[in-house]
Formats: sequence, C-alpha cells, structure tokens
Amino acid sequence: MNFWSAMVAIVAIVAFSAMRIARYHAGLGDPPSRLRGVVSETLPPVRETELRREIDKLHQRVAVLERIATEDSHGRTVAAEIERLRDS
Repeated sequence: MNFWSAMVAIVAIVAFSAMRIARYHAGLGDPPSRLRGVVSETLPPVRETELRREIDKLHQRVAVLERIATEDSHGRTVAAEIERLRDS
C-alpha cells in the first residue's frame, strides 16, 4: 500500500465514522449493537466525552498526515526513512 492509498483509507474511515455518528444522533440509523439496549436516546456524558476526545485525536492525526503530504521535502525525508527501515 503506497502513501496515497493509506491517506485515502484514513480519510474514508474518518468520514464513515463521522457519518455514522451524525446519523445516530439524528435518529436516522440503527445504533451500534452494543447500544441497542440503552433506554436513553443520548450517550452517557462519560462516553460522549471519550468519543469527542477520540475524534479530536483523529483530526490531529489527519492534520499531521496532510502536513506530511503537502511538505514535499519533509515528505521525501520521511519516505526515505521508512524505506531505509524496511530494508534493514
């Protein structure tokens, strides 16, 4: 898998997750199987906080990947380092 394929996969995963969360909160989709027995329509505050932290981390990771992809010289350096590590 090359770098751009990985970028597409990461963006697709983040977009799919965001879509599922939005549909669940809008009441348009089935909740995940682990939440089907929950009586209340909202997530517990602790779980919601955890999800928001996880989404923030994913946004930060995507930002780093975008920065690596757009910084041409740094991207080549990282790619060369990865290749060097693979060869050893």
